[in-house]
Amino acid sequence: MSGAAVTKPSPFRKILIANRGEIALRVMRTARRLGYGVVAVYSDADAGALHVREADEAVCIGGALPAQSYLRIDAIIAAARQAGADAVHPGYGFLAENEDFAAACRDAGLVFIGPSPEAIEAMGNKAGAKAIMLKAGVPCVPGYQGEDQSDGEMLAQAQRIGFPVMIKAVAGGGGRGMRLVADAASFPDALRSARSEAQGAFGDPTVILERAIIEPRHIEIQVFGDRYGNAIHLGERDCSVQRRHQKLIEEAPSPAVSAELRAKMGEVAVAAVKALGYEGAGTLEFLLDQQGEFYFMEMNTRLQVEHPVTEAITGLDLVELQLRIAAGEPLPLQQQDVRFHGHAIEVRLCSEDATHDFMPQSGTMVRWQMPSELRVEHALRSGAEIPPYYDSMIAKIIAHGASRDEARRRLLHGLDTTIAFGVATNRAFLASCIRHPAFAAGEATTGFIAEHRAELFAAAPDDEVPASAVAALLWYLTDGHAARWRQGRSLAATFPVRLRLEIDGAPVDLAVHRERDGSYLVHSGERSVSFDLDVCDDGELRFRARGLSESAVFCREGDWLYVQRLGVTTTIRDLTRAAPARASAGGGDGRVRAAMNGRVVAVLVKAGDRVSAGQPVLTLEAMKMEHVHAAPISGIILAIDVAEGEQVSTGRIVAEIEAEPSRSEAAAPAA
Repeated sequence: MSGAAVTKPSPFRKILIANRGEIALRVMRTARRLGYGVVAVYSDADAGALHVREADEAVCIGGALPAQSYLRIDAIIAAARQAGADAVHPGYGFLAENEDFAAACRDAGLVFIGPSPEAIEAMGNKAGAKAIMLKAGVPCVPGYQGEDQSDGEMLAQAQRIGFPVMIKAVAGGGGRGMRLVADAASFPDALRSARSEAQGAFGDPTVILERAIIEPRHIEIQVFGDRYGNAIHLGERDCSVQRRHQKLIEEAPSPAVSAELRAKMGEVAVAAVKALGYEGAGTLEFLLDQQGEFYFMEMNTRLQVEHPVTEAITGLDLVELQLRIAAGEPLPLQQQDVRFHGHAIEVRLCSEDATHDFMPQSGTMVRWQMPSELRVEHALRSGAEIPPYYDSMIAKIIAHGASRDEARRRLLHGLDTTIAFGVATNRAFLASCIRHPAFAAGEATTGFIAEHRAELFAAAPDDEVPASAVAALLWYLTDGHAARWRQGRSLAATFPVRLRLEIDGAPVDLAVHRERDGSYLVHSGERSVSFDLDVCDDGELRFRARGLSESAVFCREGDWLYVQRLGVTTTIRDLTRAAPARASAGGGDGRVRAAMNGRVVAVLVKAGDRVSAGQPVLTLEAMKMEHVHAAPISGIILAIDVAEGEQVSTGRIVAEIEAEPSRSEAAAPAA
């Protein structure tokens, strides 16, 4: 790609990247290689972000919430003028598929590095895109995309289609504004939630309905078109492993797509591109059922998050293709020139707690270390802050190999050596998915996580050297005791050291001894482990225990200690001198606490209302997703401590419930 001939002078010289994080850095990398200047934009929350530091110039465009910054067309156009940029790359998400933004760039004399506003409007709206594809003879999922959006009509159409049905935001993407509904009884609540999420994410509450195809493959075809009527496809990507309808693992090629099926799907995709007169990068997404039939879902009129796997197997730079096409050059290759080499798999590392329904997490990433042998797209460093206002994806890790199994093995090793301390991530869950026999065999569908949930979340088998013993030794060594010993204090005055630690949320009593030969002995329950230390410096520990020499990476941050060993991360907190926790801390006290940093988007009850345990009380939005908070007990709402639109922090009390007396208590006579 980098050697393609330039057919005419470029109409732009400086590119403003209307995005943040890893995609901003990704676009900068190629733009600079091709000789373009780069301008970053940022919100108040991103003032210290890496994409801001790496850009030639950077302009603040507003407040932390996307609506105050990254979704402000006027602010981005003004930033381009201020910096002297003459082109805009939208990345993905935010305004990347907004026809008004593309039109505003054109009206301002800026080159929009993407398709025309007309193409975005035609294909960015799910209902409109589906109508166009039906007219073109492309197979589509049966559904409803009518103008009548009333609750009654939507329910009637859902019943006509037949449950289960999918509700989808017409302007949506990334799983937002999407709900799978099993029956008519749950349809009204799901419709309200989907509309609310769609309005918040895209400014448009309109939805469509589709018949739910159970456990299909999610297959997408990468396409490019230029202004001269040329179009090609770059093969398919399999994006079937998802949670909340958002992709987690993507690979190319798909284990389920034969050469014949690839040619057929590619032919359909290219025909659609040519019919649209489409210019730039795009992706047609299909559902592939278990009988081998495929159905059009939507077209993404932008670069995809998962584009690196296509780059890996084709050797092409997709951002370079975007820039050359936007500069007026024809596509530098024809369909017969496209070659595929090996296999590539990408995982999305997200700041979320997979064990608690993938709840988004924010905070300080105290130690951040990515595998050096793999391609990693990220915009973090140790000490960086992860804000609660944006998508939870913080990195993409990509492995390429001569075969699928080689790529899978390389990716597993990379995940095991990825260090992300301070904010919970889905790293261990991703590794569990990659290891699973069904994924290894290439059999994963969109039902993979639901079908294998118990196995994917199963605890690691008990180790010969308990994690609690390693945790206790490291806590001791990082808590000042070792320093006092080195200063000459007697062993009798120092040992044994008795500890009570919270290890991955569970309290454990331990004791650390130092033997006369210099080794350490740790008692963990009824087990004792002897350790010989080689190194304990700069966050790395080398030790011998039970005949094996091992290493661990660790980080102490205040009252917290993080340890990663054999690909497993352990989080430790000291309870030795802590006050006993109240029995009600788990929510039995009737207080509803925010499960994450987020914004209150709906308060569903009011003071004085009677609620049942498990009844929704309010909804928070964090990292572009809605999360319902339910009553922990049955009772009467004493107080709602937040208002709609308010930003709250993790653990804040948002509602208080007074338990109703039991029947026996209510019937008891007064003393």
